[in-house]
Amino acid sequence: MVNERIVSIGLLTQRDLDNLGSAFRRQIPIAQDDMFADLLHKLDHIEVAPLGKGVTIMPRNEDA
Repeated sequence: MVNERIVSIGLLTQRDLDNLGSAFRRQIPIAQDDMFADLLHKLDHIEVAPLGKGVTIMPRNEDA
């Protein structure tokens, strides 16, 4: 893994891991606590839109 480039990091549920199957073995479990609650709350309130060859991330318009 030393020479492998990391291309993605994700927050997965147990259902996600079950769907990926036993071949996916590089997960790092985290304790069930509120350590990431603020981050998850912020991620739940963003929109992602195409922008050229990438994406733009912006706060969700809650009035829409």
